[in-house]
Amino acid sequence: MSDEPIIARRRKNDGKLVRILPEGREEEFPALPPLPHLSEEEIDAAAHADADNPPLTPERQARMKRVPRVKVMRRALHLTQEEFATRFHIPLGTLRDWEQSKTEPDQAARAYLTVIAHDPEAVLRALEPRQESCSSSHGEASRS
Repeated sequence: MSDEPIIARRRKNDGKLVRILPEGREEEFPALPPLPHLSEEEIDAAAHADADNPPLTPERQARMKRVPRVKVMRRALHLTQEEFATRFHIPLGTLRDWEQSKTEPDQAARAYLTVIAHDPEAVLRALEPRQESCSSSHGEASRS
């Protein structure tokens, strides 16, 4: 075991970050110096020097995978894949394939997804099983 004291840190209610020393005393972290102001050329040079995250060029952008629209929509509705699939009567495997870009929704599915995106509550109402009253459906049939 190391003999170095253990120092904890926490954020206070006012947002300041403090370290808690072994004896329980709190001490504010020293203020960090401001970041240096860089010119556009310096920023561009630093970006080009970063091999792990090069600047986004039109060629790189064309090769990037877009996040499938259905995934964005599902997340906006705060639903899991299972919840979205169940609510909107979409097979879970199909939804996963769309989200992973393994397959694309066909024209009818795209239209359905567009309706869900515009008014999900109306789609849910339309998908609810209808409760027909006994008098209107069965009563009229027995009178004929």
